[in-house]
Amino acid sequence: MTFASRLITIIAKVISYVLHPLFIPTYVFMYLVHQFRFEFAGITDWQLKMKIFSVFWMTAFFPAFAVFLLWKLQFSESIFLRTQKERIIPYFISMFFYWWMYYLSRTFTDQPDVLKFFYFGIFAATCFGVFINNYIKISLHGIAMGGAMAAIIMFAFIYQAATGYAITAVVILTGVVCTARFLVSNHTRLEIYSGVLLGIVCQLIGYWFVS
Repeated sequence: MTFASRLITIIAKVISYVLHPLFIPTYVFMYLVHQFRFEFAGITDWQLKMKIFSVFWMTAFFPAFAVFLLWKLQFSESIFLRTQKERIIPYFISMFFYWWMYYLSRTFTDQPDVLKFFYFGIFAATCFGVFINNYIKISLHGIAMGGAMAAIIMFAFIYQAATGYAITAVVILTGVVCTARFLVSNHTRLEIYSGVLLGIVCQLIGYWFVS
């Protein structure tokens, strides 16, 4: 392996870790905080930071910790969930936490209404994902990035906001992440493209269901 190919592989792995599916809900929430700060009027900076932390805690830390426990208890061979069988329990664990975030978004009124369809969308994506997982190892990165891309585009329409830079960035990042997964995973094109499509469709389903 040449130096250039090793460097490309390292970069692809870093991208896969930084834009890991578990981090995407937190990134989307942080985007809302930055772009639509008026939605959090009356909330102190400390409370806002705690909200960001709570999103990370519920959508990233707990599911990741559950995967770690499954690995330690030898229910899976690695924390990277390389096989379809190893992904089944983590799917259901993530499903629970995404449903809980959707429930909280409906219960509390101190956060944007758009989070209702976003959280329901990622919950729906895990539901469909675990079913499709029986047939193909659909890309989790693809699902997450497709969902984030659809959500940010829909935010622009809902708020009537000129956020072309954000839409451009998330579209490019989606392409970059998919390319990275082609390079450093054993996913097929079908698995990655179907993941992106599922993420997009589930956000549309979430908007239709919640609205």
